[in-house]
Amino acid sequence: MNEHNPIKTAAEKIAGALRGDGGPQDGVPGKPGPVPPPVTEPTEPAEPLPPKQDQHGPETVSPTGQPTGAEQARSAQSGAYLTTAQGARLPDTDHSLKAGPRGPVLLQDHHLREKLMHFDHERIPERVVHARGAAAHGVFRSYGTAANVTKAAFLAEDAETPVFVRFSTVLGSRGSADTVRDTRGFATKFYTDEGVFDLVGNNIPVFFIQDAIKFPDVIHAGKPHPDREIPQAQSAHDTFWDFVTLHTEATHHTLWNMSDRGIPRSYRTMEGFGVHTFRLVNAEGATTLVKFHWKPKLGVHSLVWEEAQIAGGVDPDFHRRDLADAIEAGAYPQWELGIQTFPDTPEQTFEGIDLLDPTKIVPEELAPVRPIGLLTLNANPSNYFAETEQVAFHVGHLVPGIDVTDDPLLQGRLFSYLDTQITRLGGPNFGQLPINRTHAPVNDMLRDGMHQTAVHRGAAPYRPNSLDGGCPFLAGADTGAFIEVPAHVAEGKKVRQAPASFDDHFTQPRLFWLSMTPPEQEHIIAAYTFELGKCYEQAVKERALAVLANIDPRLSARVAAGLGLPAPAPSSPLVDPEPSPALSQLGGTWPVDGRVIGIVTDGAADVEGVRSVRQAVLDAGMVPLVIAPAGGRIDADGDPLTVQRTFATARSIEFDALLLAGVPAPGADARGARDAKAGNADPATADPRLPLLLNEAFRHGKAIGVWAGADAVLPAAGIPAEAPGVVRGETGATVLEEVVRLLGAHRVWERFPAAV
Repeated sequence: MNEHNPIKTAAEKIAGALRGDGGPQDGVPGKPGPVPPPVTEPTEPAEPLPPKQDQHGPETVSPTGQPTGAEQARSAQSGAYLTTAQGARLPDTDHSLKAGPRGPVLLQDHHLREKLMHFDHERIPERVVHARGAAAHGVFRSYGTAANVTKAAFLAEDAETPVFVRFSTVLGSRGSADTVRDTRGFATKFYTDEGVFDLVGNNIPVFFIQDAIKFPDVIHAGKPHPDREIPQAQSAHDTFWDFVTLHTEATHHTLWNMSDRGIPRSYRTMEGFGVHTFRLVNAEGATTLVKFHWKPKLGVHSLVWEEAQIAGGVDPDFHRRDLADAIEAGAYPQWELGIQTFPDTPEQTFEGIDLLDPTKIVPEELAPVRPIGLLTLNANPSNYFAETEQVAFHVGHLVPGIDVTDDPLLQGRLFSYLDTQITRLGGPNFGQLPINRTHAPVNDMLRDGMHQTAVHRGAAPYRPNSLDGGCPFLAGADTGAFIEVPAHVAEGKKVRQAPASFDDHFTQPRLFWLSMTPPEQEHIIAAYTFELGKCYEQAVKERALAVLANIDPRLSARVAAGLGLPAPAPSSPLVDPEPSPALSQLGGTWPVDGRVIGIVTDGAADVEGVRSVRQAVLDAGMVPLVIAPAGGRIDADGDPLTVQRTFATARSIEFDALLLAGVPAPGADARGARDAKAGNADPATADPRLPLLLNEAFRHGKAIGVWAGADAVLPAAGIPAEAPGVVRGETGATVLEEVVRLLGAHRVWERFPAAV
């Protein structure tokens, strides 16, 4: 499908976005407004500014799915003058109405009361899980390759469907950091012509539990301890590990979380999974079981743990910023939607794997993923609260051709997702909020309730009726009705138990472990050692080691050594499944679209070369950011280069690679004793913050390129000149060429030890 949907080179769009207005932040995505503000407060009345070019809001449709033709830019604000919520123009909003300048405030001040009342009620309950999120608008274009297994119209060939996608962490509050070790949500709302379809998944294909009745337990265990409300957005504490070590069906998901999948580099480089098995229905009524996959066109890449920790402190909004900046720069993220298909047999198993068990995967080597469409995110929300916060997903938002199965976790989600919106969004009419409105005609018999915005007509919101002419009528299969699959339900007694096929909790975790490369296994060992090292209770640590021994004795022994505890023997026989190379992130070569390249310059050495390299980075579809000791412009007499980061504002986590021309002298704000954390740069010749920048990038496996004498600073950063991924050259062009090649592998993996 790649020839039909190639990754668009983002160079022209990025160049346009970075051309800017000539101000001090020229070329930096993330400006707060569409036009530069004046220094003094404007005094001439004017209409509200339009959204930035990279932003748009929900489609302007009515609560019943009808296009209104209204301009998005005018959907919330209009007019040049400040008004009350009722439209009365105001002469003053800085002073309360008082009985004299020093007198008491008067109760009749309706503007004060309205302003404070609304402010006092601006916050709504945050999501119990997935509270911390980021989102974007986009479009999904179907390849038509699923038409033989589903009659869903949005999956017909070349059908285009607007979408809204929300990414999230699970455990943390709305104000927590982006780069914590956690599962990520990947929820997609398709505004199809047949109604809304929500694919509500995660970046990990399995879940901690097999039955929804245990969902409150796993979340209570993972949330902060109830007495101190710490730690925030972390699983490195006793209650989480107490639960998952006693409840071993959580072992598989926990192992994925401890892998690099738990700290993605970017939402743009993150896989997505529907987790459950769904049922597709084609035009002839034939059914097929499927699992949904989102495959990022940029590849699957992660942070390293130290990088994630640094980002959590210096830029808690790391993933939000990365997504929004990429879209603003024109480097639109893309994913292919794919499906694994399985025969819909009465047993609902495939190659011995129970397809109704949400703690199991089907390796792609057994059931290849068939690409069925391309998702492109091309616009940022214009208002976080109205869109990202108020969007409401539900696994029961289905369209004809897609149905659910009897997966017990999925069945519970069908109840919970509707129920949670009542508290969070204030009533049953959350579907009428602009971001949630369907783009298909709505003719339901649901009436009234809090925040009802549709003005219904007619006298008979019931069926059957004659007063409204029998309307609304019932649809049939030939008129687009959603008809549940008449699937066979096994007869049996009412019981509270799981099938025996759900009992194996260790074969698939071992499959995942054996599928990892040595560097990935080292990261898993370090993650378990860190997490369990944060636990206080010795019994919890010992129990965790016993669980790990049933995955792999080497894994358990290495973690035990880090904890200073004896390594237990396995308590059950080890099975050696065939590894699945598709589970590893290493080994491929990926596009570099949207990668961020830091270009460090001293403002004197080879300025023309720096300018040429910056343009070449743009031409390659990447984002260049110039770093110097101080802000402003370089080479102001010629074609000036704008400095976008200084040593005070730059940190290595922002960049996928670093290029260095010359050795920048200390900036005016440099403090050698305080800033020389990473080496022994001569404070008379080099800025002491430069070794820190370089050393972090080196430790994190990032490519580093130097020319114009810049290799002189490498020893101060503790970087061997001949180390893998350190590129030296005569010109910036030759250095950049090799750095781009290295970027295709994401990191210089040769730098990571592999002693498993």
